[in-house]
Amino acid sequence: MSQARNQGPRRKPASRKKSAAKRPVKSTKPTETKASDGGLVRLNKFMADHGVASRRACDELITEGHVFIDGELVRELGTKIDPEKQVVEVDGEPLREAKGGHKRYYLLNKPAGVVCTNDNREQRARAIDLISDRHKGRIYTVGRLDEASKGLIILTNDGDFANRVMHPRYGVSKTYTVKLQGRINDNDLQRVREGVYLAEGKSAGARVVVRKRTRETSLLLVTLYEGMNREIRRMFASVGFTVVDLRRARIGAITDRGLKEGHWRFLTPEEINGLLAGGEGQEDGPGTERLKRKRAARKASGRGKSE
Repeated sequence: MSQARNQGPRRKPASRKKSAAKRPVKSTKPTETKASDGGLVRLNKFMADHGVASRRACDELITEGHVFIDGELVRELGTKIDPEKQVVEVDGEPLREAKGGHKRYYLLNKPAGVVCTNDNREQRARAIDLISDRHKGRIYTVGRLDEASKGLIILTNDGDFANRVMHPRYGVSKTYTVKLQGRINDNDLQRVREGVYLAEGKSAGARVVVRKRTRETSLLLVTLYEGMNREIRRMFASVGFTVVDLRRARIGAITDRGLKEGHWRFLTPEEINGLLAGGEGQEDGPGTERLKRKRAARKASGRGKSE
């Protein structure tokens, strides 16, 4: 089992490659050249499978103008490519298969002050830099923890695996220890459990267990079954409380036991298979049923997300 703690020196901003900046923009329409064997694949999946980022993050890179196909800038989501005939570049760097084609799966106990980004221009310590395995190749974080948050995060180069762990459809729960400023009352706890309204709509709710409450602080154990951006901080802010400490202690059945802050290890085959199984075998809480009802309501109203 390998471990690493060294966050390394602060990174210097890297200049954008001139080849990408000077490349002419011939078209922004999706490239859908048919493959002779019918082997077209979605661009975001192709990028994720080559270790660029998760599919959601790849969509952001596409719409922000970082991706070229055969020298042409592409911003359209849903673009399909023929991997046998077309060349995909991200900021001027052609995507190639990882050496040996091996899939990599790491578990990191992220310290505060470390960011979950692959941006080479980032000057702060990055989660990917804490993985000292010399064979890691191009990897990325599965989801994100904000800079101030600590705890477990998975890094991989397997796009399908990342999608299954991140997508709420598969029911992989994440559990956090949360410290609030002030004493939260039972009514506000119930509001969070039932779901509160955020910018994206009503949250699916959470399983909340009170560990300790004093006049000054509240210590809670919070389990989520979906993952909106900074969801826990925003849920408690909506009922008038500030999160002063946030640590992810569990992903599915995987806990932080034995993994010190700043250290990493490989995921075991059993852990990988358990995550791929999704919600099966995981402890069901009230959030599971609320999430199922929320999905059913979206489907009934025709607002469910298409795949």
